[in-house]
Amino acid sequence: QVQLVESGGGLVQAGDSLRLSCAASGLTVSNYAMGWFRQAPGKEREFVAAIRQSGSVTFYSDSVKGRSTISRDNAKNTVYVQMNSLKPEDTAVYYCAATPRWYTNSYYYLQRTDEYDYWGQGTQVTVSS
Repeated sequence: QVQLVESGGGLVQAGDSLRLSCAASGLTVSNYAMGWFRQAPGKEREFVAAIRQSGSVTFYSDSVKGRSTISRDNAKNTVYVQMNSLKPEDTAVYYCAATPRWYTNSYYYLQRTDEYDYWGQGTQVTVSS
């Protein structure tokens, strides 16, 4: 049984930083492409960042590029996203997701929610101005 459990969310002020964690069980994160998505009230779920199985290839949305870093700890079977210089528009529920598929055009596919087989329950991030 696969479980992805996110943690690390909270209420912060604009300019602060947060590190979100996604602890996986029932799968090995190094065998999966792992993604972070977010969903604000009334909006569709959107891509934030992804890391390929190799661990050395990462992708970011334009909205977080330069402010965020996705990483993986294979020993802890956990994926992280470090988010800096947070803005009120970063307020959302953040979800972790996993897909076992390998892609030639990874950036295109790993942005798509329908490419992921497993999802966590989400963690709320609220950024006050």
